[in-house]
Amino acid sequence: MFILVAVMITFGAVIYQRSTGPTYPKKVETEIDGITYPFQLTRSHGGTTDCPLVFLINDQEVTGSVTYRKFPTTDEWTTVEMIRKGDELTVSLPNQPPAGKLEYKVEFRKNEQVYPLHETNATVIRFKGDVPAYILAPHVILMFLAMFLSNLAGVMAFFRYGGYRRLAVWTLVLLGLGGMVLGPWVQWHAFGEAWAGIPFAWDLTDNKTLLAFVFWILAVVMNRKKEQPGYIVVASIVMIIIYSIPHSMYGSQLDPETGKIIQGFISLNLIP
Repeated sequence: MFILVAVMITFGAVIYQRSTGPTYPKKVETEIDGITYPFQLTRSHGGTTDCPLVFLINDQEVTGSVTYRKFPTTDEWTTVEMIRKGDELTVSLPNQPPAGKLEYKVEFRKNEQVYPLHETNATVIRFKGDVPAYILAPHVILMFLAMFLSNLAGVMAFFRYGGYRRLAVWTLVLLGLGGMVLGPWVQWHAFGEAWAGIPFAWDLTDNKTLLAFVFWILAVVMNRKKEQPGYIVVASIVMIIIYSIPHSMYGSQLDPETGKIIQGFISLNLIP
């Protein structure tokens, strides 16, 4: 029963984060001649290559273009026409330095009729370095397991069911390895800096990981000599709240003017 509840909470948090995170693809659609075309607009791209945008529209009479500029700036917009390859319209956004961003607008045309995917807004995409799979995979797995054990320990502590103190220790260990060891390693490969949280900067991802780690240290320490389940319950609730904050919402951002990485707010949907 406890395991089932922990699984439900964990997967609920994962689904919520993936549906609200500003770096996950944005689902949009447009209607052309009575046919609805669904798309996913890319909001994150890793590596050193240009970012391809691919739109499946089998109507051969439809053309399209993308208009972009560096974000956040007031630079002039650049427009690039899409290339048709069979049933797909394709175009690429130029690669940017790690943490660099572009805002872009997409529109389609048919018989002089324009079908914009954006009314007055643009989609923001953030570029990053390529993170090796042998670093990223264990980071994601350990953070997922830490979240699961946190929920399990919290539920068991709430009902004072034996074994929650041992689970608290394992939660702290996994969170430490996944968030405080591998997390900075991922950050280094992606954006060229290992830690952008307190006391050096205000990266939300780093800071919320640190906050969760501190609460779990407190929970483990306070339960070393005697059972004090309240601390574990509080730590698990803090973990849930932290996971409810969209990933990368206030993450690393390249200042186009200075070339330095700062922290900048990323909207959950589209940026005006």
